[in-house]
Amino acid sequence: MTHDPQRRRLTAGVLAAPIVATAASCRRSDDAHRIDDVSRLDETEVAAILRPRSTEAVSAALSRTTAPVSIGGGRYSMGGQTAWPDSLHLDMRGMRRLLHLDVAKRRVRVQAGMRWRELQTLLDPHDLSVAIMQSYSNFTVGGSVSVNCHGRYVGKGPIANSIVALRMVTANGEVLDLDRESQPALFHAAIGGYGGLGVVTEVELELDRNGRIAREAEFVALADYPAWFRENIIDRDDAVLHNADLTPPDYNHPLAITWRRTDAPPTIAERLIPVDRDYGREQSLIWAASELPYGDEVRERKMTRRQLQERPVVWRNREASLDADALEPRTRRFSTYLLQEYFIPAENFLGFAALLRRILLAHEVNALNVSIRHSPADSGTLMRWAPRDVFSFVLYYKQRSSRWADADSARWTRQLIDAALGMGGRYYLPYRLHATKEQFSRAYPEAEAFAALKARIDPQRRFRNRLWETYLPR
Repeated sequence: MTHDPQRRRLTAGVLAAPIVATAASCRRSDDAHRIDDVSRLDETEVAAILRPRSTEAVSAALSRTTAPVSIGGGRYSMGGQTAWPDSLHLDMRGMRRLLHLDVAKRRVRVQAGMRWRELQTLLDPHDLSVAIMQSYSNFTVGGSVSVNCHGRYVGKGPIANSIVALRMVTANGEVLDLDRESQPALFHAAIGGYGGLGVVTEVELELDRNGRIAREAEFVALADYPAWFRENIIDRDDAVLHNADLTPPDYNHPLAITWRRTDAPPTIAERLIPVDRDYGREQSLIWAASELPYGDEVRERKMTRRQLQERPVVWRNREASLDADALEPRTRRFSTYLLQEYFIPAENFLGFAALLRRILLAHEVNALNVSIRHSPADSGTLMRWAPRDVFSFVLYYKQRSSRWADADSARWTRQLIDAALGMGGRYYLPYRLHATKEQFSRAYPEAEAFAALKARIDPQRRFRNRLWETYLPR
């Protein structure tokens, strides 16, 4: 595709003028027409950026243009899942309203651009908590639905398990209300659909109760971890959150971190982490651990030892309000921090762990840690990442921000994907688009059904992003 700046400016004006004139609640962004994500590796120039305020504004925008459309929220996906060149980009972060809260039934309906941290502020006075979300609270609700996120919630699985209903706008501006009884196929395809079928504008969720939780941490031998997990986590009803961290250079001694329900008084009074907290110390520690010759010692002394020694008791909402800024580098000009994730059937846990270690060490990957979580099988979502019970391996690593460094990462990433596929597993789609088309097809054979559904509901293929344009069958 050629890119003519003058044509792009003209296109932006043609797109934006009638939409803004007819939908007062939808305004064009003052930003330059460039979309980037948290990785800062894939800046994309779009034709126009709109920030709608309502479902009606989204419908009006889609009805009055035939341009391709891309959709973005918090932009924490790392491979162009929120952008497409010369598209009309819908920045959903203007849609942040609480629409309905039923405290007795523990249900909430919000606009899709609301961030989890904003929702927590509204829920906490009622002693309610989000049932399933990521470990950090910066993500938008709609973006979390789009990737079918998960977190550390024991036995809960993906966010799909807590979604009651969705409101979605199709390519021709039609507004659809979706749930498990009304158009269930479309409902289950939109969750984890990465904006390929329509614009999710409203989300209704089941909630949990807030409560006090206590942290405990211990080292577990890698070979013992699956059995230890069954006995101490899944077979007990007091575990709320759990993950286990593998760290370099050996990746063979997981630190199991569990938050359990407790009646003990909180050791930290605040119910939510303040949104304006400074994370300079945490950022400096991560830099030191990933750059200095004695980085492993820094990690052990300042991070691991602290988790082993301290036994905090906090409100569940406080632990759920973690801020991703604690992981953010001071600059991404020279280096960037990235994620990958692999979902492995429980019986193949040890086999994949060995292959993961071998590949990371062979390629001298600058990994900060590998976080292990668990999910029961997902029986509903079309593009499911857990067709059976799985352990997930979340790789958090650092690489230089150059093209050659990204190309080098692509080589060992494809080896990890092959390792996961060989173990009957899958890889997660919100990250760098390093998989080959053949690897994608093996990991997600349901893509054929997704493509057929897209051909029916979006026949002009208006909803585009780099993920689907790279991999989706035509």
